[in-house]
Amino acid sequence: MQEMRIVFAGFGGQGLLFAGKVVAYAGLIDNHEVSWLPSYGPEMRGGTANCSVTLSDEPIGSPLIMDPNNLIAMNQPSLLKFESDVTPGGRIFVDTSLVTRLPERTDVEVFALEATNMAEDEKLKGLANIVLVGKMLKETSFCSPETIEAAIRKAVPPKKAALIEKNLQALKLGMEA
Repeated sequence: MQEMRIVFAGFGGQGLLFAGKVVAYAGLIDNHEVSWLPSYGPEMRGGTANCSVTLSDEPIGSPLIMDPNNLIAMNQPSLLKFESDVTPGGRIFVDTSLVTRLPERTDVEVFALEATNMAEDEKLKGLANIVLVGKMLKETSFCSPETIEAAIRKAVPPKKAALIEKNLQALKLGMEA
């Protein structure tokens, strides 16, 4: 597998750390080297939040990602902050429900979808993060659909087990977008 260096970025409360955890669990299930590094501002909900995940077949030297080859940006400030860091040839996944200006770079692939609106239209409020993970899976094949499903089942805590099916629906929505 090509090393995946992914930054998930947006506001606190959008589930970015959870999305990163799902991708990290998928890497563990597939026996890859994994790094998961959450970061958030002073307020969990409404403040800035981002999460860095690296999946590799080789040992990972540092959990810090200075040059992501994949970016999931769930709001405009996050896109502005991280888009220039994405390596040429990389991919940027943008939630256009909340982002008004798309990247103008020609050396990266940009995947724009109204993830928040899509999730809300399907009664999956709060799961735009997983819609975007589904889109990233479709475009990168970083793991199999069975692996990501197992990762969701692992990442959702037992007290919220009722949300597993909704997460799987959101994942499918992104994979089909």
